[in-house]
Amino acid sequence: MPDISPWFAGYLALGAVAGLLAGLLGIGGGMIIVPVLALMLDAQGLPREQVLHLAVGTAMATILFTALSSARAHAARGGVRWEIARRMTPGILVGGVLGAVVAKHLSTRTLAIYFTVFVFAMAVNIALDRKPKPARQPPGAAGMFGAGTVIGGLSSLVAIGGTVMTVPFMLYCNVPVIQAVGTAAAIGFPIAVGGTIGYLYTGWNASGLPPWSLGYVYLPALAGVTLASVATAPLGASLAHRVPGRMLKRLFAGLLFVLAARMMASVW
Repeated sequence: MPDISPWFAGYLALGAVAGLLAGLLGIGGGMIIVPVLALMLDAQGLPREQVLHLAVGTAMATILFTALSSARAHAARGGVRWEIARRMTPGILVGGVLGAVVAKHLSTRTLAIYFTVFVFAMAVNIALDRKPKPARQPPGAAGMFGAGTVIGGLSSLVAIGGTVMTVPFMLYCNVPVIQAVGTAAAIGFPIAVGGTIGYLYTGWNASGLPPWSLGYVYLPALAGVTLASVATAPLGASLAHRVPGRMLKRLFAGLLFVLAARMMASVW
């Protein structure tokens, strides 16, 4: 059994960065956690064919705690549109479970390529800063359920908490950027619920999993990342309410470009 003690400090450091960015940009932290944690688990000698699935499943479980901490901090400053979150949540729960089921049938390389292409596409979309029509508003209940299902399913595949889709979606509907970020943090929690259930279920009887695994959730990494991320998420939320909206968009797009490039390098 691999010795996890030298790696626990790394889990804490990763969680601290992920929590800060979760509060600042509304992300669940998966975009940061997945590529870094995959490299750490591989370096620990965990089964290579399971590494990315464990990284995604563990990152999704950490979002349960990080998104909750971030959403509470944003809500305290009036930065969450709860009517949007409530309408999208049922579809997100359905999509999160479906996405985890699909992920079970994808190879590690396929999942990594999907993650890279998807994140890069979202980065380009945000960097272009396309302006929606002034009269456009969020759709009704059926439209929000459909959007939630798509976002939940795709988010579950890459453990991103939905932010790279929910923020552009809300900006497209003329929701102010600070409210889009805060609402994305709140929406990240139901995405994490559905996705975590899916990764626990699909990995429950998987062969070759390392000790201290619960399905595709690696418990030592979950503990270390969560402890630090919950502590730093409120600090990030506080910073978000002091940063101009245009700068917030640029920070978000730049982060996505870096992550896409790093994951592409690891794939090839």
